[in-house]
Amino acid sequence: MNNVFDFKEILSVTVILFSILDIVGSIPIVINFKRTVESINYVGVTIATGILLMLYLFLGEFILEAFRIDYSSFAMAGGFVLFLIGSEMLIGIQIFKNDGFQARKSAIVPLAFPLYAGAGSMTSLISLSHEFSKINIVTAILINLVLLFIVLRLSAKIERVLGASGILFLRKFFGVLLIAIAIKIIRSNIANF
Repeated sequence: MNNVFDFKEILSVTVILFSILDIVGSIPIVINFKRTVESINYVGVTIATGILLMLYLFLGEFILEAFRIDYSSFAMAGGFVLFLIGSEMLIGIQIFKNDGFQARKSAIVPLAFPLYAGAGSMTSLISLSHEFSKINIVTAILINLVLLFIVLRLSAKIERVLGASGILFLRKFFGVLLIAIAIKIIRSNIANF
């Protein structure tokens, strides 16, 4: 682990982060949120995600220690929020109500946090920083942010191609998957209490 560009490291970390951020798998969630907010600020979501990922990389361990929060508690809180988002998608209820705040209008919360830059991202980046050079991790984060912006920007076209039935199917299907992921996160971390 040295501080030089290593394309193998960049590729490895890019693929790992792409899997963790689940940019493609989140398309139904983005489409679902587009129905409940005035608009999605794609640039804002991407920038907020990038800021959070960088904070996690450089200050993640310090943040958790400063608040005396262990990884398991943080992961369980993120799992609970993902469970609520999945429930919204599956059952068709609105849990994250439009409370009039500007942040809600842009959907930065809950898209940037906790969906893209949640507990899984934080713990993963802390772990990756022990295995890979930070310059290569930063490069991989930047690549993933470009991919995130592209997918967010194309979500309307994807919605048109899939049609109402396709979107409904994906929303219900990914709602179940999100609930399952949330339960897995909570279950795997509850043993640490």
